[in-house]
This record gives sequence, structure tokens and C-alpha cells, in this order.
Amino acid sequence: MHDTTALLVELGSVILGLGIIGRFAGRIGLSPIPLYLLAGLAFGEGGLLPLGASEEFTAIGAEIGVILLLLLLGLEYSASELVTSLKTQYPSGAVDFLLNATPGAIAGLMLGWGPVGAVALAGVTWISSSGVIAKVMTDMGRLGNRETPVILGVLVIEDLAMAVYLPLLTAMLAGVGLAGGSIALLIALGTVGFVLYLALRHGRLISRAVSSDNPEMLLLVVLGLTVLVAGVAQQLQVSAAVGAFLVGIALSGEVAEGARKLLTPLRDLFAAVFFVFFGLSTDPAEIPPVLLPAALLAVVTVFTKIGTGWYASRRAGIGPRGRWRAGGTLVARGEFSIVIAGLAVATEPRIGPIATAYVLILVIVGPLTARWTEPVASKLQAMLAGKGKTPGDKGGKGGNAVQAPAGEEPMPSLEDLTPEHAGRDAD
Repeated sequence: MHDTTALLVELGSVILGLGIIGRFAGRIGLSPIPLYLLAGLAFGEGGLLPLGASEEFTAIGAEIGVILLLLLLGLEYSASELVTSLKTQYPSGAVDFLLNATPGAIAGLMLGWGPVGAVALAGVTWISSSGVIAKVMTDMGRLGNRETPVILGVLVIEDLAMAVYLPLLTAMLAGVGLAGGSIALLIALGTVGFVLYLALRHGRLISRAVSSDNPEMLLLVVLGLTVLVAGVAQQLQVSAAVGAFLVGIALSGEVAEGARKLLTPLRDLFAAVFFVFFGLSTDPAEIPPVLLPAALLAVVTVFTKIGTGWYASRRAGIGPRGRWRAGGTLVARGEFSIVIAGLAVATEPRIGPIATAYVLILVIVGPLTARWTEPVASKLQAMLAGKGKTPGDKGGKGGNAVQAPAGEEPMPSLEDLTPEHAGRDAD
């Protein structure tokens, strides 16, 4: 078969298959990310039907997918929002880093990967999936809850931290040493600071220069500018992903809104290609041997993320039920974990299978913990409180209601504890 014909047949089959997978995931209420990874495993190296003709195109599409993921993420935030989040949420960000990066670093060292592998695996376990979490909160109708700004604040801190972490990891992977790593870090910090300054002081001018009433022109200018800046950032060892994120931050107002509408379908397409490509580059035969360490790491970091959400919400004065919801919502890992593993896999190939298994587990578990952490915790709390009562000390509704201390919201009865029972409460 002619090379071009084979490319079109394979590429068309991949895109059609992704569409079918996405629709199936939506029907069962699951993020499509794990299914995309499984599809890549099925048709990659060592899979059922390896894809050869479209491999190069898929690799380029995966790079574009990462760039668009970070661009759209940057468009969600203004520079002022980022600065505000830094001022108010940095203690929560520090706790998040300590609780969730440490298990990955320890696991990397225990697996014998050395400092570079440990730093990479620490990033994989540290960063939550903004995309999966945003979809979960939307699907569950929690965008108006009091804990939602806290969740978003933690995610913003993580995204900003990536602007420092990714260049440092890239320098370590390149083996440039302490001096080279320090230079890369200084360049990254300087670039982030410069872009934030431009966005704060001259954001309107930048947006006005990019703005266009013609959707086609706006799409071409924003996409072209993003890819150009990402390429320059890569050349400076700052990371193409961070460059795209900074472009998104610099744009605001109607330009950002218009760019989001135009680029979201492209992002969804190429992001799906990115996840498939990561699966293609992983031999499925390497997954079973790492399932146990990946599962253990997942269990540990489920609890550490719940702890992060609890702490951050407690600092914001949110009640217990909101704290549990925040913690359960932050559990999912996804795009950033795969991006980090994708950078590190050339230097430490063993990180690919364990990162794939880890993300597969938590991208499935994440929506479940978001839904069930709070009701399960409330039930346990009600049961423990009930054990301390005398036989005649019963609340209403079948004796399952728990009397709250003065000044606090009463604990709901067991019959009322459903995943959505506290939808938009004061907690």
C-alpha cells in the first residue's frame, strides 16, 4: 500500500476509534483518558496491531496536544488571579508538594532509579489532573460549592510550580549538571516573572494586538504565536508546555474567551492523540510486573491528596463535609503525570509502564473518591459519635441522627447520606 494511503487509513482509523471510545466513556460516566491509554497499549509496540505508517504524525500530534493542553489551561486564569492564588494558597501548595511528591521520590529511590528517576516519579505523583477534576466538578454540579475556589487554588499553584519543575527536570534529564540546572531554573523563573509582569501591566495591549473579529485570523494568530513561543521555550530548556501555559496567561478578556472556543476542539483532538501516543510507546507486557508498586503508590497518594484538600479547606474556614469533598476531588492524576513521564522515559524507560499503570488507576479512582469520600467519612463520623451515646440518647429519624455541638451544623442521618446530599451547602 502507498505510504500516503496507509497513513490516511491508519490515521482515520485512530481518530474514529478515539471518537467511539470518547462516546463510550461519556455513557458510563468515566474520563476517556484511561481508555485512550489502553487503546495506545493495544496498538503500540507489543500490542495487538502495531501502527507503523502514522507513527511520525502521531508523535508530532502528541507534541501539539501537550502545547494545546497547557495553552487552554493558561487561558482559564488571568495574571491577577494567579498572583492572588500565590499569596493566599502558598502554604497549601507547600503541604501539597510535601505530602504528594515525597511518596514518588521515595518509591523512585527504592526502585533503584537514582536521583533523576526519583525527581521524575515525584512529579508524577504530585500533580493532580486539572482536566479530569474540572470535568468531575462540572458533572457533579459542584462549581458553586464553597470548597471549589480552594480546589482551583491548589491546582493553580501546581500549574505554576510546573513552570519551575519542568525546566529543572529537563536539565537533569539532559545531564547538564548543577550549574546548568541552576541556569535553566533562573531562566524559567525569569521568563515566568517577565510574562506575569507583561500580563499584569500590559495584558490589554497584548490582547488587543492579537485580537481579531475574524475567527479564522484569531485562530491562526493565537495558535501560531503559541507554537512559536513553545519552540523558543524548548530551545531555552524552559519546556514547550510551560511556554504555551505562559501565552495563555498573557491573553485575557474577549481574546481569551474567543480563543478558548476556537481551540477547545483542537485541544481535545490532539490531547487524545497525546494519550494514545504515550500508550503506543509503552510495551503492554511491561505493565503487569509494575501493577503492585503502582497500586501501592496509588493507595498512599489517594490519602495524601485527601489530606491536602482537607488542610487547604480547613485554612479557608470550610466545614468538615466540604473538606472531605475537596480532598476526594483532588485525587485524580492525568495529563501532567503523563507529560512528566513522557519527558523522563528516554532517560529512565522504566518510568513509562509504572506511570501508565499509576495514572490508569487514579484516573478511574479519582471520580469515585470525589463522589464518595465525603459520604463515607460522614457515615464513619456518625457511627463513631453514636457509640458514645447512652441507650436513651437518640436523635430523630430512626435514631441515626447525630446531635451537633453548639454552633455547628448538625450531622445528617445515615439515610440522608448520599453522594450529592450536601451539594451546595454552607460547608
